[in-house]
Amino acid sequence: MPFGPHTALTELKASEEAAAVLERHLPGILDMPDFTLLPFIPLGAVLGHNPPLGETPAAMDALWQDLAALPSDPPLRMVQPAPPLPVPDYDSPEALRASATITEVSDTEQWGVSEVVLQGPDHGNPFIDVELDAVFRHAEAPEARVGGFYDGAGIYRIRFQPPHPGRWTFETRSNASSLDGLTGSLQVSAPSAGNRGPVHVADTYHFAYQDGTPYLPLGTTAYAWTHQSPQLQAATLRTLEEAPFTKIRMCVFPKSYFFNTDEPPLFPYVRNDDGTFDFTQFDVAFFKHLDHSVEQLARIGVEADVILFHCYDRWGFSAMPAWADDLFVKYVVRRLAAHRNVWWSLANEYDFLPHKTEQDWERIAQVIGQEDHAGHLTSIHNGVTFYDHTRPWITHCSIQRVDTYRTAENTTQWRETYGKPIVIDEVGYEGDIDLGWGNLSARELVRRCWEGAVRGGYVNHGETYYNDDEILWWSKGGTLHGESAERIGFLARITAEVPSGRIEALPSSWDVVCGGDEDHRIIYFGNSCPAFRWLQLLPGTQWEIDIIDTWNMTVETQPGVVAGRTKVTLPGREYMAVRLRRVKSATNG
Repeated sequence: MPFGPHTALTELKASEEAAAVLERHLPGILDMPDFTLLPFIPLGAVLGHNPPLGETPAAMDALWQDLAALPSDPPLRMVQPAPPLPVPDYDSPEALRASATITEVSDTEQWGVSEVVLQGPDHGNPFIDVELDAVFRHAEAPEARVGGFYDGAGIYRIRFQPPHPGRWTFETRSNASSLDGLTGSLQVSAPSAGNRGPVHVADTYHFAYQDGTPYLPLGTTAYAWTHQSPQLQAATLRTLEEAPFTKIRMCVFPKSYFFNTDEPPLFPYVRNDDGTFDFTQFDVAFFKHLDHSVEQLARIGVEADVILFHCYDRWGFSAMPAWADDLFVKYVVRRLAAHRNVWWSLANEYDFLPHKTEQDWERIAQVIGQEDHAGHLTSIHNGVTFYDHTRPWITHCSIQRVDTYRTAENTTQWRETYGKPIVIDEVGYEGDIDLGWGNLSARELVRRCWEGAVRGGYVNHGETYYNDDEILWWSKGGTLHGESAERIGFLARITAEVPSGRIEALPSSWDVVCGGDEDHRIIYFGNSCPAFRWLQLLPGTQWEIDIIDTWNMTVETQPGVVAGRTKVTLPGREYMAVRLRRVKSATNG
């Protein structure tokens, strides 16, 4: 394939001819920190977000033409020989079937985590040589096939999220004869207080826990919080416990980006003597820490939106061969799928990963579907180009801003196009850094959250205030410094006061947006500053009126009830909303 916008920075810099073309058209570009911090990101993504000042379209066309005219080079993907597939005779001929030891079977509650722990063989490389799963059976529920994983030192684990209380039995299956045919049982109790089960899509555009309780995805982002010091991770958890957020976007792989250049303490893979990584050998310490982090989030009621791949990478994890991608996904899903607070995001900005095609993403989605016995929510997040969110494996739309201003306003259109929940995970961040996505005012972020919410969608939080230690919440976590989080919590309170527990999009006027339900309506004015508003109410109905100041977080109930054509007095400032609550009576229902 010829050089072009899709070509990764590392491939361009590795080619003398391509580097010369870049330097001729854009002097000094090879000294950008992007080439060190983001070697696997495509050139088009870098220039698309930060076009050279003064460059005309014709000049950029000339750059692409000169690059395309160069001799093509194969992409610099990480290449390792394909690992051997599991073989039927992993164990020695004298190994007896089912001779391994079951050291633990943990009882649990419905939607909890039950773990079967086995002590078994450790010769060769069990990460790739051994295949292990178990079939769980219950008298009143469909059987479940659950994959196991190797956890080092001859330890194998099978984690199961039981969807039904009562007695479950299991039987293992393996190409290692000593691990094959082991049987046992576990007892599952009714869910305890606070255990509402995993989150799923409800009523087309919304979410609920498994017990039917509405779930409001008040999300935030701290991509690399699990890759920080123990002290900083503890601070992140304390902040989350006090904040209103119910979901956090987080990466499995470490992240390399501006304000995030530290070397992480742990990596997913064992390192070779030459400093490269062995994609067939997982570092179990890394994954045990990931397990623990997800468990900590569950204890404070926060869903872990687990991002499997991203392009912000200087180690080569974004350019692994396909077999390594699949092995990684299989291992992560088998370790985490039993946790009820897990969501899967195939990628952050999938279209910025130049070494993956649509066929790769579809294959990865298939691996998740095969290995996730609990059927968690699954999405894929865009940089510029939307994935086809109508794909059946995509449960909800995870969306990044599409314009410097207008994004939340598109919620209505996206609901109609995709027929799925709209979660705008990146609408821009409250902060003050030099990058345009990271310097929204708190007022503007809150406005976008309300705009999307009243349209029946979900707009999430992020914060990027600069400090000398470069501990920005959006990447490393830590402590929040902005003003939006508390006000997003106020939006959650207003949402919870809708009888259904969610805001549904309602017919709106050309200049304001309306949501709620037929008996509980919210009219949001955003940046408008009306001193009054005339409302035409349905004949034969009476309503109570609240004036909501979404920034100052106040609700003022107006005296009496209103009917017919009504004038509502407003304070003439931004970020106001009117709430109409229908008065029930014997005559009007």
